[in-house]
Amino acid sequence: MKKTYHLCLSAGEEVMFRDLEDYNRGFNCFALALYKTGSTGLVETIMSTHTHQMVQTEYPDDFMHCYRLSYAKYFNCKYQREGKLGEKNHFALDVVGYNHMIAAMSYTLRNALHHGVAPIPYAYPHSSVNAIFRAEMGKPPHENLLHPRYYHRYLGKAAVCPPGYKMSSSGVFLRETVLDIPQVESLFSTPRAFNYYMTRKSSEEWLSEQKKDNVALPPFTLESVESGVGMHSVDKMLRYESGRADYRRITDIELCTEIDRRVREKLGRASIYHLSDREKITLAEELYNEYAVDPAKLKRCLVL
Repeated sequence: MKKTYHLCLSAGEEVMFRDLEDYNRGFNCFALALYKTGSTGLVETIMSTHTHQMVQTEYPDDFMHCYRLSYAKYFNCKYQREGKLGEKNHFALDVVGYNHMIAAMSYTLRNALHHGVAPIPYAYPHSSVNAIFRAEMGKPPHENLLHPRYYHRYLGKAAVCPPGYKMSSSGVFLRETVLDIPQVESLFSTPRAFNYYMTRKSSEEWLSEQKKDNVALPPFTLESVESGVGMHSVDKMLRYESGRADYRRITDIELCTEIDRRVREKLGRASIYHLSDREKITLAEELYNEYAVDPAKLKRCLVL
């Protein structure tokens, strides 16, 4: 019987998704892993160094193995990298009870806010947050769809996907055709209630609501959901949640895209993984002087 899990795959301080193609391929690999393992996806968010998913499955380990293996093969081939991508073990939490479901889904969809990447959840594109109550929330129409004969360009020639999956012309599956959005909308009840949970601050109220489920599980909190990642302190994430972040600063995807361009065009190398530490440090000094980039961001984007 399927159970509901919150799953997290983290690469520690290494960037797993360096450009838009990587983010799109990451979701496509996630979608195909759902299909291959007979699992149901509810909500997800892809960050540069980790992913969060709410999945209903009988085999969480098989699902995560399928997902991470397919994406690692793509990533290693693209960047001429070797070895396992991500930490040795994924992080999993059981989800039981209505209020636990709401809390876990909300934290998953608000992840970009808590990491200071977006001022509100809806501003972050690499998440299913904008697929929920899409019409009711006034979201713009999708771009043109890609004909299925061209899907292999963004999946690999051996990939098999169900006919229900639809892909945009940019090469990523539409989240509405992959995830069980009707179930998610039913749990949140109304667009207004959904918007409330997306903008609500973390507080003791979240904890008291989850106690009503009367299940033998600890409540979902920022600390428990992010314990598989460990990038920021809870205090820092709460400051970001309150809007105290500089959203004008260069993002991981923007920095990685610029780094990879310079590696190819200026240094003539296939990828960042072909540079010596000395070359990476020289590049770090250049970027720091140009963009005043946070040293921790430079370190992870340069794989130092």
